[in-house]
Amino acid sequence: MSAAPAYEEAYVFPLSYAQERLWFVEQLTPGLAAYNVPLAVRLLGRLDRPALSAALRAVVSRHEALRTRFRTEDGRPVQVIAPDGDTGLPLPAIDLRSLPETAREREVARLAAAEATAAFDLARGPLLRARLLWLGAAEHALLLTLHHIVSDRWSMGVLLGELADLYAGRPLAELPIQYADYAVWQREHLAGGVLESQLAYWRERLAGLPALDLPLDRRRPARPGHRAGEVVTAISGELAAALRRLSLDAGATLFMTLLAAFLVVLSRFAGEEDVAVGTAVANRGRRELEGLIGFFVNTLVLRVSLAGEPSFQELLARVREATLGAYAHQELPFERLVEELRPSRDASRAPLVQVTFLLQNTPFPDLQLPGLTLAELPVEGASAKFDLSVAMTEEAGGGLQGVWSYDAEIFAAETLARMAESHRRLLTAVAAAPQAPVFDHPLAEDGEMARLLSEFTRCLA
Repeated sequence: MSAAPAYEEAYVFPLSYAQERLWFVEQLTPGLAAYNVPLAVRLLGRLDRPALSAALRAVVSRHEALRTRFRTEDGRPVQVIAPDGDTGLPLPAIDLRSLPETAREREVARLAAAEATAAFDLARGPLLRARLLWLGAAEHALLLTLHHIVSDRWSMGVLLGELADLYAGRPLAELPIQYADYAVWQREHLAGGVLESQLAYWRERLAGLPALDLPLDRRRPARPGHRAGEVVTAISGELAAALRRLSLDAGATLFMTLLAAFLVVLSRFAGEEDVAVGTAVANRGRRELEGLIGFFVNTLVLRVSLAGEPSFQELLARVREATLGAYAHQELPFERLVEELRPSRDASRAPLVQVTFLLQNTPFPDLQLPGLTLAELPVEGASAKFDLSVAMTEEAGGGLQGVWSYDAEIFAAETLARMAESHRRLLTAVAAAPQAPVFDHPLAEDGEMARLLSEFTRCLA
């Protein structure tokens, strides 16, 4: 193995709290690809490959996060940022033009999955990979993969937007700060009274928090395998419109309404009234952070009681209260919360929450480059970080798409398909009768729920 590259000059900064947690995960499981952030885009039209390569290098030049690697000093991890110009980013091309169309598409999918699952070396960097697939005279595919420690979904939108501007020759304004500035500010800001105020809220809110034990199809392994499965669902524009009206009447958001129904499904499947899930927030409350590439996203724990046979309207009020309270205390990094609450160590599952839910509204730019038509490609080989992660997305036609990503080591696809269908059925029912008790609404056809729960108990004695 060759030695890590030696820079004549480098800039060293502390890690943000979120980065520090991922760094420790990497030390426990070196070469883990679960925290890769992949993106694959098909480019139709005449591509100026030198211009695309130059634009990509310019993005790396603008954002220090993309020139960062991580090492240990005095027993603590630090960010080591290479000066601008020290780390060029190659854009190797693979020529697939000679393959028949069907074989070519299979190869594109294979290469995209291989890129998405190839591990990064945090100590060596770079933590961004790019590859261009040459598919025809006027067709290419661009594969981009970043490590989560320097990126998040919002960052991918920033990257694509800047790539388009630079490819088109449009100038970009100078960045006011860099990610390392944020990391230093975060640690200084979360000190003294601010930290204690945030911690006090979460200590009270999460006191005695139970683990959510959904019935599993297979025995949970001692350590997560991170093998993911995915079920995609759709909610019609008509139902989505009814849910928006329901949300407006209740003074709630569509996210809160979707989440309330999801909590009912979890409660019914797990047989528990005290349910907590995680949700992601962009954590970019300051304008100067909006245009930065880096790891800002934070996880909030939303804990809601379903005790007392509430109507959906009553449950939605509880969800609204829990969500607004969490938003008001979102500055506390999830990593710092775990450190404070010290949940019992269990290498087989994520701490505090095992299920996440979000409504995807992260700004993602229109995929446009001069003379090119762009379309995002699906990437297989994603990794499961939680037992279950549900992401709802508002579609252009007014409907909703749901992506139910699950740990395939413990769940079967059929189970998640039934759970997702239960969510859709419940949303349909509460849109028509929000005043009815939530547990009076059927989640499945007559007898199906009892049969399903009976099946769930078969394998985990």
